[in-house]
Amino acid sequence: MRYPHFLPENGSIGFIAPSFGAATEPYRSAFLNARAKFEAMGYRCVTGPNAFVQEGVGISNTPEACASEVNDFFTRNDTDILISLGGGELMCTILDAVDFPAIATAPPKWFMGYSDNTNLNFLLPTLCDTAAIYAPNAPAFGMEPWHPALFDAFDLLCGKRSEFENYDRWQYTALRDEEHPLLPYHLDRETKLRCFQPDAAGEMRETAAPLTLRGRLLGGCLDILGGLAGTSFDRVEEFLERYPDEPILWFFESCDLNVFDMERVLWRLAHCGWFSRVGGFLIGRPLHFDEPLFGLDQYAAVLHRLKQYRIPIIMDADFGHLPPALPLINGAVATVERTGNRLQLRYEFR
Repeated sequence: MRYPHFLPENGSIGFIAPSFGAATEPYRSAFLNARAKFEAMGYRCVTGPNAFVQEGVGISNTPEACASEVNDFFTRNDTDILISLGGGELMCTILDAVDFPAIATAPPKWFMGYSDNTNLNFLLPTLCDTAAIYAPNAPAFGMEPWHPALFDAFDLLCGKRSEFENYDRWQYTALRDEEHPLLPYHLDRETKLRCFQPDAAGEMRETAAPLTLRGRLLGGCLDILGGLAGTSFDRVEEFLERYPDEPILWFFESCDLNVFDMERVLWRLAHCGWFSRVGGFLIGRPLHFDEPLFGLDQYAAVLHRLKQYRIPIIMDADFGHLPPALPLINGAVATVERTGNRLQLRYEFR
């Protein structure tokens, strides 16, 4: 696995818009404030040409223009790391024009983003053997003040920390809007992890017992992964062959999916062979949290599909569309420890 160099003191940060950018509020004001904060910290900021463009459908610009920006920023030598400006809907449409062979041979750069950015975040390790960070997009860094999750993500980018712990509370109802673009997270819910493990008979049971998992992290947003599975961009089996010594710790969250959609995508990933070497599942809070349909809730939807593997499943973890989010490194070896409602991550860069 190729691990990029960390952001040096007074280094340069590139901001790109392979999905939506920061053309509209509250994202524009939040990003401008984030950029100003980074510049005040001594970093040079390089903003891509699609940052404030609104010419695409489900993305910032045309697929060709978005792919061109990606190809340029991953291969140019005037930026140390890259942070996405936003999620969106149709980033998959840029992939045909992304030059993955060039990215795979260029010096690696950290790329950070989430949601629709799974299209890059997941394909960088599986296609280019390059680790990537699943963590907040650039406008989040414009909030006043920063939540500890923002410090965690930035400390990781700077190489200052490799161990992280989850947070006491999370945001169910956001208060940030067009008129209040810099508001911090509204932490209106208490963190409560749910963990399921096989009992002596192999049946999955919810448990409060401490748990330790170790393996190579891989995953992202189910909305996007379901679209990638089975396409020419699906090289998961090759990835598993390259890294036979560690089990895979799969991490999943979702945005637009209802509980039936979630189960359908997990069914598809299973039939594409993704879970042949699974060592554990981390499930983030879905955006449609606690929205059951016809008696099926988010926990049953996951258990229906994943209980057959008889390995631990940790649910309602801190990542995804209901912040705050722990920084998850796609492609890195990690140790995950759960004790009560505490979740600790330790990374190994190998």
